[in-house]
Amino acid sequence: MTAEWLVCANCAGRVSEGRCSSCRAQLARLRQERSPWAFLAGPAGLVAVLLTLAAVAFLAVRPA
Repeated sequence: MTAEWLVCANCAGRVSEGRCSSCRAQLARLRQERSPWAFLAGPAGLVAVLLTLAAVAFLAVRPA
């Protein structure tokens, strides 16, 4: 989850702008919870994994 489109209930601004203490606390929480594998959640990450698996399969099946 990203804070790009989250709207704060306290200041009515975007959380990504960090206008109030609640925004800044939520931003810190989101950054802390972000896992190192989060990039795989997007379409680009899935395409990269599929292309890598296809390349490995191609190299494994290719005759010597």
